[in-house]
Amino acid sequence: MKLHIVLVEPEIPANTGNISRTCSVIDAPLHLVHPLGFDISEKQVRRAGLDYWDELELHEYDCFGQVRAAYPQGAFYYCSTKAPHVYSQVDFTAHAQEDIFLVFGKETKGLPEDLLKANLDHCIRIPMKANKRSLNLSNSVAVAAYEVLRQFDFANLKKEGVLP
Repeated sequence: MKLHIVLVEPEIPANTGNISRTCSVIDAPLHLVHPLGFDISEKQVRRAGLDYWDELELHEYDCFGQVRAAYPQGAFYYCSTKAPHVYSQVDFTAHAQEDIFLVFGKETKGLPEDLLKANLDHCIRIPMKANKRSLNLSNSVAVAAYEVLRQFDFANLKKEGVLP
């Protein structure tokens, strides 16, 4: 299993920078679907990603269909406040032999409803209070990504620290 993070038309450079840092430390490729609300070389993006940019596997696409075409065997999960399933109730280990893609939409509108309706069984959400705005995009990516990794016992990640 390889975890991938897909951002469809992200708008806020600092969020993408923070997500790039998360992707770097968990060894997850980051896929950006254009149009972006910023230039990837902007200072805010680079600053948020700190020195992790050199370790990031980054892919860019003109449309989401290109991502699906590039990974026809991938298991795609669409993260949305409109989704019927809670992310922690999905058995991601059922995809142990496949790449898993967590797909997130733009900060102001999320993913297109037609995409969600076409993939309803793979739409997941993070529970939160009713009638509230969603979590910050970078926080949502971290929550969902770490659930996938937890189900695989954090394979290939360092699980213990060392005090001096």
